[in-house]
Amino acid sequence: MKIVDIEVTPIVVPLARTFRGSKYQMSERATLIVRLITDDGPVGLTYNGDEVDTQVEIARIITDEILPLIKGRDPSRTEDIWEQMKPLTFDILRDRKLVIMAMSAVDSACWDVVGKLAGLPLYRLWGGYRDSLPIIAIGGYYGLSHGELAAEVEAYIDMGIGGCKMKVGGASPREDAERFLAMRKAGGDDFILMADANQGYTQAEALEFARLVAHGNPRWLEEPVRWDNARNDLRDVRYRTGLPVAAGQSEVGRMDARDLMAAGAIDVCNFDASWSGGPTEWLRVAGCAACYGVQMAHHEEPQIAAHLLAGIAHGTYVECFHPDRDPLFWNLLTSRGECRDGFYSVPQGPGLGIELDEDYVARYRVNG
Repeated sequence: MKIVDIEVTPIVVPLARTFRGSKYQMSERATLIVRLITDDGPVGLTYNGDEVDTQVEIARIITDEILPLIKGRDPSRTEDIWEQMKPLTFDILRDRKLVIMAMSAVDSACWDVVGKLAGLPLYRLWGGYRDSLPIIAIGGYYGLSHGELAAEVEAYIDMGIGGCKMKVGGASPREDAERFLAMRKAGGDDFILMADANQGYTQAEALEFARLVAHGNPRWLEEPVRWDNARNDLRDVRYRTGLPVAAGQSEVGRMDARDLMAAGAIDVCNFDASWSGGPTEWLRVAGCAACYGVQMAHHEEPQIAAHLLAGIAHGTYVECFHPDRDPLFWNLLTSRGECRDGFYSVPQGPGLGIELDEDYVARYRVNG
C-alpha cells in the first residue's frame, strides 16, 4: 500500500457567543479535515486542531511540504512516516509548531489506516484497557453569574457528562474561588471538578486560589501558573498545596513533557496529540509517564483522545465541550460514542471510527 494524495479541508464554525478564559477568548471553532488517500486500501480520515488564524498555512504545509516527502510510502509504517516528516521542524526561522501540528494531522490519518487494515478501533491496538471512560466538559467560562454556572453543571449532568474543567485565572483568586465553589455546590461531591487557569496566575495567586478551594476537592489544578517559569512554579504549587497539578498541553514534544515529570512538576500530563506530534508522540509520552507514576490526560479532541486514553491503564478523562462551545463534536461527527452516567463509550468503528456529516462539512468549509 502506498500514499498517493492528501486532501485537506479547513472548517470554521461561528460560535453562539464569545467564550472567555483567563487571557484569551474564542468566537469561532475551527478544524482541519484530513483525508489520506492510498492506492489500494482504506482512506485515513481525521480532523485535528482548533487553529483559525493559521489553519490555511497548516493545510499548505501538509499538501506542499509533507506530501512530497511521504508520497509513495506505506502509511501503516507510522514510525517511518513520522521520521520522514520530522526534518521539516529543523528550520529555526519558521514557527515549527505549525509544522508539528501538520505532522500531527498526517500521523493521525496514518493511524486511522492502520486501524482500518486491522479491522479494529485504535484503542484496541493501543492496549485496549477499557471500552468506556469518564467524560468531563471544559466549561465555566467567564461572563456567567453563579446561578448560570450552577445551571451549566446541571446541563452537563443531564447530558450524561460527569464533571467539568472550569476556567479560572482571569479574575482575583477569591472571585475565582467563589465561582469554583458555586459549581461544586451545584454538582455535589460526586461531580468531578477541576480548575484550569490556562497559565493565568502568578505562583502567589495560584497558592491563594488553592487554599480557598481545597475544601471543595478539586480533582486537579491545570496550568495554574504563568509560562515563563512554569516548571519550577508548577512544582512549588504541587508541593506546597498538596493538590494534584496537571500540565503538558503547551509542550511541543516528548522531551518537554519528560522534563515536567522529571522535575516533579505534575501529577497529570495532558499532552495534546493534535498540537504536539500526533498519536505516535502521545504514546511515547504515555510510556514515559508510566515510568514516573504520572497519569495521562488529553487536551480536548475527544474524537482522538478517547482511543488514546482508553488504550492505557493510566488514562484519566476524555474531554469535550458544551455544544455551544464545540459544535463540531456534536454536529460534524455522525459516529460519536454515547454519554451516560458520566462515561463515554469509545466508538467501535475501525481506526478512529470517524464518520462525517458531509452536508455540515459543505456548509462550513473554508474556500479559497
